[in-house]
Amino acid sequence: MNRVGFQFKVRKDRLDEYKALHKQVWPEMLDALRESGWCNYTLFMREDGLIFGYFETEEGLQTAQDKMAATEVNARWQAFMSRFTVDQERPDEGFVELEEYFHLD
Repeated sequence: MNRVGFQFKVRKDRLDEYKALHKQVWPEMLDALRESGWCNYTLFMREDGLIFGYFETEEGLQTAQDKMAATEVNARWQAFMSRFTVDQERPDEGFVELEEYFHLD
């Protein structure tokens, strides 16, 4: 299993709404993530809007993103969420993958 860490930025003035929407993620979006091999998917937020995401997958970030990009629900979700991100038309295409350099097993 590969551990993937990534970051992107959400507009500071939209943080509360962004977090609230993640309490009600569409069931079909959750299903697509699971079916695309995203496990233990977690998001963390800093006060300035920097988001750190983490998930585990059999493949790397690009393959996991490609599988999601092939789903219709992902296109709808990304369009819906694009109003929250900084300088990104599609939030999922702006992920900056982070290097894993330490892991305590």
